[in-house]
Amino acid sequence: MAALTWLAVPLTAGLGASVWAWYVSRPHPTDVRTDVRDHERLRAAFGRITPGRG
Repeated sequence: MAALTWLAVPLTAGLGASVWAWYVSRPHPTDVRTDVRDHERLRAAFGRITPGRG
Protein backbone atom coordinates (compact mmCIF):
# COMPACT_ATOMS: atom_id res chain seq x y z
CA MET A 1 0.00 0.00 0.00
CA ALA A 2 2.88 2.37 0.74
CA ALA A 3 4.21 1.83 -2.79
CA LEU A 4 0.90 2.98 -4.25
CA THR A 5 1.05 6.10 -2.10
CA TRP A 6 4.53 6.94 -3.39
CA LEU A 7 3.33 6.36 -6.93
CA ALA A 8 0.33 8.64 -6.42
CA VAL A 9 2.49 11.59 -5.31
CA PRO A 10 4.31 12.20 -8.66
CA LEU A 11 1.17 11.37 -10.63
CA THR A 12 -0.79 13.98 -8.69
CA ALA A 13 2.00 16.51 -9.13
CA GLY A 14 2.12 15.82 -12.88
CA LEU A 15 -1.62 16.20 -13.19
CA GLY A 16 -1.53 19.47 -11.24
CA ALA A 17 1.29 20.78 -13.43
CA SER A 18 -0.64 19.87 -16.56
CA VAL A 19 -3.76 21.68 -15.38
CA TRP A 20 -1.70 24.74 -14.40
CA ALA A 21 0.07 24.80 -17.79
CA TRP A 22 -3.26 24.56 -19.60
CA TYR A 23 -4.73 27.40 -17.55
CA VAL A 24 -1.74 29.71 -18.04
CA SER A 25 -1.45 29.09 -21.79
CA ARG A 26 -5.09 29.75 -22.66
CA PRO A 27 -5.89 33.14 -24.20
CA HIS A 28 -7.06 35.74 -21.72
CA PRO A 29 -9.29 38.64 -22.78
CA THR A 30 -7.49 41.99 -22.82
CA ASP A 31 -8.84 45.47 -22.45
CA VAL A 32 -7.07 47.64 -25.01
CA ARG A 33 -8.10 50.90 -23.35
CA THR A 34 -6.54 49.86 -20.05
CA ASP A 35 -3.33 48.76 -21.79
CA VAL A 36 -3.05 52.06 -23.69
CA ARG A 37 -3.79 54.07 -20.54
CA ASP A 38 -1.11 52.19 -18.60
CA HIS A 39 1.38 52.72 -21.43
CA GLU A 40 0.68 56.46 -21.48
CA ARG A 41 1.14 56.66 -17.69
CA LEU A 42 4.48 54.85 -18.02
CA ARG A 43 5.65 57.20 -20.79
CA ALA A 44 4.63 60.23 -18.72
CA ALA A 45 6.50 58.89 -15.70
CA PHE A 46 9.66 58.32 -17.74
CA GLY A 47 9.29 61.77 -19.26
CA ARG A 48 9.50 63.35 -15.80
CA ILE A 49 12.80 61.65 -15.00
CA THR A 50 15.76 63.94 -15.41
CA PRO A 51 19.28 62.56 -15.60
CA GLY A 52 21.31 63.26 -12.47
CA ARG A 53 24.76 64.70 -12.36
CA GLY A 54 27.57 62.30 -11.76
